[in-house]
Amino acid sequence: MTQSPDSTHAKNQRTPDGRPGFTRTTAIAVVMANMVGTGVFTSLGFQLADIRSVFVLMLLWVIGGLAALCGALCYAELGAALPRSGGEYNFLSRVLHPGVGFVAGWVSATIGFAAPSALAAITFGVYFSSVFPQFNNTVLACVLVVALTLLHSISHRYSAATQGAFTWLKVLLIIGFCALALWLAPAHQNVSLLPQAGDAKLLTGGAFAVSLIYVSYAYTGWNSATYLSGELVNPQRDLPWILTVGTITVLVLYLMLNYTFLAVAPMDAMVDQVEVGYVAANYAFGDGGARVMGVLLSLLLISTVSAMVIAGPRVLQMVGEDFPLFGALGSTDGGLPRTAIIVQSVITLAFIVSASFEAILVFAGFTLAANTIAVVLCLFILRAREPDLPRPFKVPLYPLPPLIYLAITLWTLYYVVQSAPLQALYGLLIFVAGAVAYVLTLAIQKRAATRSA
Repeated sequence: MTQSPDSTHAKNQRTPDGRPGFTRTTAIAVVMANMVGTGVFTSLGFQLADIRSVFVLMLLWVIGGLAALCGALCYAELGAALPRSGGEYNFLSRVLHPGVGFVAGWVSATIGFAAPSALAAITFGVYFSSVFPQFNNTVLACVLVVALTLLHSISHRYSAATQGAFTWLKVLLIIGFCALALWLAPAHQNVSLLPQAGDAKLLTGGAFAVSLIYVSYAYTGWNSATYLSGELVNPQRDLPWILTVGTITVLVLYLMLNYTFLAVAPMDAMVDQVEVGYVAANYAFGDGGARVMGVLLSLLLISTVSAMVIAGPRVLQMVGEDFPLFGALGSTDGGLPRTAIIVQSVITLAFIVSASFEAILVFAGFTLAANTIAVVLCLFILRAREPDLPRPFKVPLYPLPPLIYLAITLWTLYYVVQSAPLQALYGLLIFVAGAVAYVLTLAIQKRAATRSA
């Protein structure tokens, strides 16, 4: 009997144990969509408050991309060697201690995906309402999160199709925006990519480091495929390719976008502006063209929220599978963790209605960077402790990439603590809250086990 195309399609999208899964193309789309979103369309406005050198501004994105690539290579080795969904939760539980993994999962669930999802949804609302002021941006953000939550609760196939369509549309729109803006802008700014006098001082100052936390946040998501490892068709073969290709592609897109913004719009017009893409479009195309581009740029952010709705709940799912107290989070229906998807979306909605944009950005950037530092350190520990563990992929030029990642990220965090101590303190409190939650979870589970015995 000849198989139908639909059955062949389903067969080709199953994990090694026969469950419905995601292909390499879908996973690359998730990685790219997780990264390309809020950060690149908002960061420049904050960076221009202290830095006015084009060379330094562009170098920020190169250094951030280098750090992301080095981190992606480290995660690729760990993910190929320990192929289970959950990202940091999986790695830290396996290499260090289940308690450390629980705290990392707590951070990923509360901050890692909910906060960035909220920021992307808020930015979607800001861009859309800048064109249609009759719409409230907070309401738009909430509607987007609810709609995507419902869509990604249907099936893997619908999830994959939606994510792929919005991500590749995003890439095409970014390329088209850059080409048209540079071509049609009535006047170009004096943009020089060469270093100028005073740049050396900027590169070693606190403003550069703090700006780098915005850039690091924009690259957040380079590790997102590791949250889906258990649902990839061939995780050990594909994960390194997914993380590397996704990160390098995004680096190129970021350089294109920021050069375009700086080339078509005056720096003074973008300072402290969240919707820098809309401001640049206004200078390039005029008011009518800017309104069209504002709508299109808002649509780009749909794939970012969508990708986080896909990846984030898988952390909650793994916690639910490992801790009976949270067993409901680990339940699946048709292979989808619907309860976990809903819980993360509720947390996202809470961020949207309760916190300011910049506070969420710095707070989330600091907390996520600290989480990834712990995972990269695990690479050294696992290599020393289990040298014979099968590693389908190894970090090239080891130990250089993990050392580069740690150096850049630790330097950034040092300045964040100095310049934004309150946000750093909030980040530390999230880790402490996670540790307390772990202790309480064990105590409650132990009491329940004693009673049942």
